[in-house]
Amino acid sequence: MALKRENKISAEFSMSSLTDIVFLLLIFFMLTSTLVKPNALNLKLPSSSSRAQATSPFSVSVIEDGTMYLGTEVASEAQIRNEITARVKEKGGDPKQITMNIVSDESVPIKHVVRVMDIAKDYKINALLATEP
Repeated sequence: MALKRENKISAEFSMSSLTDIVFLLLIFFMLTSTLVKPNALNLKLPSSSSRAQATSPFSVSVIEDGTMYLGTEVASEAQIRNEITARVKEKGGDPKQITMNIVSDESVPIKHVVRVMDIAKDYKINALLATEP
């Protein structure tokens, strides 16, 4: 008796389940991307609920026209940099122990505040933006 057994292996792959998964992922990402709204244009500065306080900070104030004040006196960028350098020397060369408060009004253009933040970044000191709670 010559009976042949049919043991052929099928090399087919069902794509229907894969297309369903891809379709569901596409719908998921389309829906979630429309729910995410960047807060880039709706800025209302400054306000904060944080209560971070610095130890022995010095204050740099900025007014609308870009004039900077070191404490209560008008200061240039060079004077602020000199003050930071002097404070770093007092702390033994460790800039992480220095904290600068940046005080500005809501109406101050952000470019003036960023200028002061860049100075703090150059010296690698901590800078806090003073806000109303």
